[in-house]
Amino acid sequence: MSTPSLNDLIELGAISEAQGLQGQVKVRPHSSDPVALLSSKTVWLSLIPRRDAGVSASVEQASLTQYKVKSTKMHSGNVVLALDGVTDRDQALALKGARILVARDAFPKADNDSYYWVDLIGCQAINLQHEALGEVLDVTENGAHGVIAIGDPVSKEIKYLVPFVKEVVQNVDLPNQVITLDWQLDWQ
Repeated sequence: MSTPSLNDLIELGAISEAQGLQGQVKVRPHSSDPVALLSSKTVWLSLIPRRDAGVSASVEQASLTQYKVKSTKMHSGNVVLALDGVTDRDQALALKGARILVARDAFPKADNDSYYWVDLIGCQAINLQHEALGEVLDVTENGAHGVIAIGDPVSKEIKYLVPFVKEVVQNVDLPNQVITLDWQLDWQ
């Protein structure tokens, strides 16, 4: 398999530590429900700069390394991975800080009315009156629910922080990249 483009990979977490003596690694997932990471059969490890830090990184700079996943499990809020070829604690410690990336097309199919947050970024947000609110720039979690940041894609200025709950989100049309919200232009 050839090395994929960074645009085809999604960062799902980072290796925070070695786990045990057999070469397993402890991954701090970016999601509270890391279903894509837990189901991945192949991961890419990288020490590249974060794309959202304003640093452009190319595949050449990335030094991406592919690993087959032998096993995964949750442990104390982290994901523990056993990677093919990593057989002892020293090898696992050498991977500390590496970012875990997975091909977007390897994610399991989302349930109806469920969405991967990465798929929402870039969607145009409109309200029930068909007024443009802006583009979804980011999605975060506040503990109770997701929050979408909507704003100007050029300046990256956030105009609205909107709760991603069914009372507000009326429709998500991923093929057309449009999210319809019960939200007014003058709500801040």
